[in-house]
Amino acid sequence: MDKELVFITVIGKDRKGIVATISGFLFKNDINIEDISQRVMTDGYFVMTTLVDVSEAAIGMDQMAKELESIGEDLGMKIQVQHENIFKMMHRV
Repeated sequence: MDKELVFITVIGKDRKGIVATISGFLFKNDINIEDISQRVMTDGYFVMTTLVDVSEAAIGMDQMAKELESIGEDLGMKIQVQHENIFKMMHRV
C-alpha cells in the first residue's frame, strides 16, 4: 500500500505534554509518524513539524484536521494539517 503523507504543524507557547498529546492522538487513530522535528525558540515559542502517513488512518482528513484544531485550542496552540500534494504544489519551483 502506498503512503499518503500529511504535514502537521504546531505553533504556540511551550508547555508540558504537547508532543505526548499529539502523538497519542495519532496513535489512537492509526496514523503513523514518519518524521518529527520540534524545538523551543526564543521567548519560549514551541514549533513542531510532523510528517505522518494517513493511509491506514481510522478517520478521514477533515475529521483529523477538526480534532487536531480542537486539541490545539485546548493547548492554546495553532495546529495546521496540510496534505503533501498541496504542500508540493505550493512549493514547486
